[in-house]
Amino acid sequence: MDLRTYRIAFTTIVLKEVRRFARIWIQTIVPPMITTALYFVIFGKMIGSQLAPIEGFSYMDYIVPGLIMMTIISNSYANVVSSFYGAKFSNYVEELLISPIPHSLILIGYITGGVARGVTVGVMVTLVASLFTELHFHSLWVSLSVVVLTAILFSLAGFINAVFAKSFDDISIIPTFVLVPLTYLGGVFYSVTMLPGIWQTLSLGNPILYMVNTFRYGMLGVSDISLGTAYAVITIFIAVLYGYSLWLMKKGVGLRG
Repeated sequence: MDLRTYRIAFTTIVLKEVRRFARIWIQTIVPPMITTALYFVIFGKMIGSQLAPIEGFSYMDYIVPGLIMMTIISNSYANVVSSFYGAKFSNYVEELLISPIPHSLILIGYITGGVARGVTVGVMVTLVASLFTELHFHSLWVSLSVVVLTAILFSLAGFINAVFAKSFDDISIIPTFVLVPLTYLGGVFYSVTMLPGIWQTLSLGNPILYMVNTFRYGMLGVSDISLGTAYAVITIFIAVLYGYSLWLMKKGVGLRG
């Protein structure tokens, strides 16, 4: 197959993914906006107004990056896990596997769809945040790069979940019992320096901590984690999950009867 054919195949997968979440925007885009608005009202206005500033920023300003990142994580993950499991459930994933399209191209197509939804929802939530506080961007490049890298990582995680899922219930177990706790414990609502010593050490094992803090640096210029360490951790996770995802596809784990 030539490059033109590969480009058409990739574009087809991506357009299918984008149209899929865009068609049901009232289910995929609106709910995160409403949820985030409620976070700002309850935690930012009602509770945050009673709290002292953190690292020189009001509590409202401090939690904005974490809330935006939280929606990017959950939506990039949800898009791939639901879409790819749907392909398995409908049995048309087998047509993809036997086609001459490289497995890597199929995987990147689904990842791109997840990134598209994560970034789209992230932008909409950022607009909601602008209604409650004045947004700051200390480094636009850092902000954009960590958003894309985070969306890629959790799109890969969603893909792996979809591969092993055997029912629709299985695609909600990981988000509910793993993703949500890690997100809330990832420094979204607090600085890790506020934790006792042992809990600070344990928090370093949470990959979401690195993403939230990098994005917070991009917006506010403050972070509990060095940028070099954060980017290294995120990149390693992406490389490992990408390699594992490709291996699962090539072996047909959970994909072939």
